[in-house]
Amino acid sequence: MKKLLCGLTLFLSAGSLFAGSSLASNSLTGNKSAGNAKDMYKKTWIDFNKNGVKDVYEDPAAPIEARIANLLSQMTLEEKTCQMATLYGSGRVLKDAWPTAGWSQEIWKDGIGNIDEQANGLGKFGSEISYPYANSVKNRHAVQRWFVEQTRLGIPVDFTNEGIRGLCHDRATMFPAQCGQGATWNKKLIREIAKVTADEAKALGYTNIYSPILDIAQDPRWGRVVESYGEDPYLVGELGKQMILGLQAEGIVATPKHFAVYSIPVGGRDGGTRTDPHVAPREMKTLYLEPFRKGIQEAGALGVMSSYNDYDGEPVSGSYHFLTEILRQQWGFKGYVVSDSEAVEFLHTKHRITPTEEEMAAQVVNAGLNIRTNFTPPQDFILPLRRAISEGKVSLHTLDQRVGEILRVKFMMGLFDNPYPGDDRRPETVVHNAAHQDVSMRAALESIVLLKNEKEMLPLSKSLSKIAVIGPNAEEVKELTCRYGPAHAPIKTVYQGIKEYLPGSEVRYAKGCDIIDKYFPESELYNVPLDTQEQAMIDEAVELAKASDVAILVLGGNEKTVREEFSRTNLDLCGRQQQLLEAVYATGKPVVLVMVDGRAATINWANKYIPAIVHAWFPGEFMGDAVAKVLFGDYNPGGRLAVTFPKSVGQVPFAFPFKPGSDSKGKVRVDGMLYPFGYGLSYTTFGYSDLKISKPVIGPLENITVSCTVKNTGKRAGDEVVQLYIRDDFSSVTTYDKVLRGFERIHLQPGEEQTVNFTLTPQDLGLWDKNNQFTVEPGSFSVMVGASSQDARLKGSFEVQ
Repeated sequence: MKKLLCGLTLFLSAGSLFAGSSLASNSLTGNKSAGNAKDMYKKTWIDFNKNGVKDVYEDPAAPIEARIANLLSQMTLEEKTCQMATLYGSGRVLKDAWPTAGWSQEIWKDGIGNIDEQANGLGKFGSEISYPYANSVKNRHAVQRWFVEQTRLGIPVDFTNEGIRGLCHDRATMFPAQCGQGATWNKKLIREIAKVTADEAKALGYTNIYSPILDIAQDPRWGRVVESYGEDPYLVGELGKQMILGLQAEGIVATPKHFAVYSIPVGGRDGGTRTDPHVAPREMKTLYLEPFRKGIQEAGALGVMSSYNDYDGEPVSGSYHFLTEILRQQWGFKGYVVSDSEAVEFLHTKHRITPTEEEMAAQVVNAGLNIRTNFTPPQDFILPLRRAISEGKVSLHTLDQRVGEILRVKFMMGLFDNPYPGDDRRPETVVHNAAHQDVSMRAALESIVLLKNEKEMLPLSKSLSKIAVIGPNAEEVKELTCRYGPAHAPIKTVYQGIKEYLPGSEVRYAKGCDIIDKYFPESELYNVPLDTQEQAMIDEAVELAKASDVAILVLGGNEKTVREEFSRTNLDLCGRQQQLLEAVYATGKPVVLVMVDGRAATINWANKYIPAIVHAWFPGEFMGDAVAKVLFGDYNPGGRLAVTFPKSVGQVPFAFPFKPGSDSKGKVRVDGMLYPFGYGLSYTTFGYSDLKISKPVIGPLENITVSCTVKNTGKRAGDEVVQLYIRDDFSSVTTYDKVLRGFERIHLQPGEEQTVNFTLTPQDLGLWDKNNQFTVEPGSFSVMVGASSQDARLKGSFEVQ
């Protein structure tokens, strides 16, 4: 595989890199065998082991496999095991902001595999070492220089970081949460988001990004639905593939997560109960593994994060079947596996399958895990691993294999040719620059979904003189900032956005209520009367609505209700939001509901009574601008739902794709969906015609093409998401009513038409048959092209013989 050297320049000389840099005065004496650091940096190579000889692993022209073998041959047991752990930075596990002489007494005197979230602004040091951006780069350079110069072999550190809604760094460019990115249905846009994330990571000196999340969100109660592209494996896989390709095209390693079958919170509960996901083997492969297969086989991801759940009683992070047979043998994975935090320890403490820490360490390493990550010191894993090796529980051959896989990634990303990536002089020309902000703005706009627009109430007139902006999310910033995204992002609120957008109008704000009440979540079980303060807040909002021409209610959820370990037992509006909505509606004034949330909601009352509903997800830093443009008609919303909206939590599980009978009618239960997968309205209309299928009959190994013409039949320019669904009409095993197998977001002017083409491959047509083999079975296939999973405009068929 080619080296990941895009954007990483060959390290030429110490003088050229460090001239004028604070690093020149930051060297600290540590390992006495380190030699004279200034003599390490040669014209075309670096003498990492300080022996004055160009060893094979130090030779940029040598083949990577030869470099790995040479380095492994020089490593001690201590140095190898140190490569198999993460050191958490930013004042968490790594307590020092800068290298100290005391590091020579720490376990990482023999090296470390990676350092996570160093100087990104989230630790106890905050902006002290993360901003201005140059401080952050200089900090990582200083830490890297210590490992290169003060350890015996000088093995560089892989600097990892999160990156699911923009780089997880102080004042980096913030994008919509992954739930919003999924609602764009725009592969090209995801690729652009990936490039921005990678460019900012490169400028700041990070080398490995824990992104994308490839878990499918089939249970809307789950707290991390906000961080998933959607519920469908094809949509998630296609968008995730673009994120991986975009990151790695710029020389940044992509580490998708959480492998595997992670997103099944039993009973809608998160965290401590995520064990034994109730997913059958065929369903697991068809739905839950497919996005990861695509990310590894088709996009070539060089990282994978293993999850902390089990599958059928076997913890994934200790599973040879998952980490070796599936990842490496079936899919050809060439990178290294890092554990989710505490996933390794859970074998011992939660799953209780290993009675000792030594057996715990042995099992994960033998299974295929490369690097253990947790918010505890790295020696907590390294020392038990060393004991396990001394007791013969891990062979030296397996140890070399695991360490070699880590080193391969470090060589591929160019760390041994330039250990100091990043720009410590003008990183501000890259990070959060105007071009990157433009991508964020477009992403916010494209993520917005129009759910209801009775009598074309939207867009609103810009000549409205008095506008009420009401709700707990209307002026919220703090609780819309995620720990997995940029810190201190300049989020513009909906209230601010509308106020700036209509300077000639009187735009006023009332909070109305908090996102949650003081009795939440107990208050979801029975009615708790409003207290005096709550009643006063609603009364204030009502009076403001009465005095206005229109009331825009901004409701939903935020970091208090939807994030990691925040799974719910109810999908209704939480707190006093429903009472607020009904009270404002009762004024008789026109009402628009803007949902800012990270999950599907059972907004049945709103769908029945409120004439206009917009879902903005978590749009990122340009939230206020994007919502204002949509509400007042300067942008025609084109987002589509990446998840099904159920009518009741009692319907869950209730997600696309559906098997026959999944939505059957009943006399004593609610049936049907509130909004289907793929759904979204527009301020214009689109017509579909001229369905063409390239062949009536194909062989099981052939591709087939499907095309149609889409025309903007309305009066406004707009985006349409053209969706292709197929059905294997008769198969050896029960399969789905329809599956998504293609989508394109297109922009059309009024009267403009465009031909949209799709190619179906054997991978798209195949299934896991009754013999557990992936195959394309002979028979008829139905083709449906339309505007949602429930809105097929064109239908056809072909046959496989």
